[in-house]
Amino acid sequence: MKIKKEDLPVKMEGPGTAMRGQNFGELMVTYNTLPAGTDFTPLLKGLNNDSCHSAHWGYVIEGKMRIIYDDGTEEVTSAGEVYYWPAGHTAIVEEDIKMIEFSPKKEFTEVLSHVFSMMEA
Repeated sequence: MKIKKEDLPVKMEGPGTAMRGQNFGELMVTYNTLPAGTDFTPLLKGLNNDSCHSAHWGYVIEGKMRIIYDDGTEEVTSAGEVYYWPAGHTAIVEEDIKMIEFSPKKEFTEVLSHVFSMMEA
């Protein structure tokens, strides 16, 4: 199974923002473009520890994102880096970002459903 990143189905779109994704077996593959200043923290309110409970593996094509873990530690993931973010985090985009990500389908679908409902509220 394969697909070009630009052909992944659009899950969410807005000004400067596009999230495309598709399930591949037990993983959801996403290609995301997000503008600087995007803060996921308010969208995760109401989840356990008000944070994302899905792990993520991926690659940053361009840009920069700060990850804040439940224990208070932080790290910045930048263009050209491959990453693993364990469950229990939030994120803030520091520079316009393009990234490809792989996440467990079940957990990530739960988080996305919550995020979408928060955006509608």
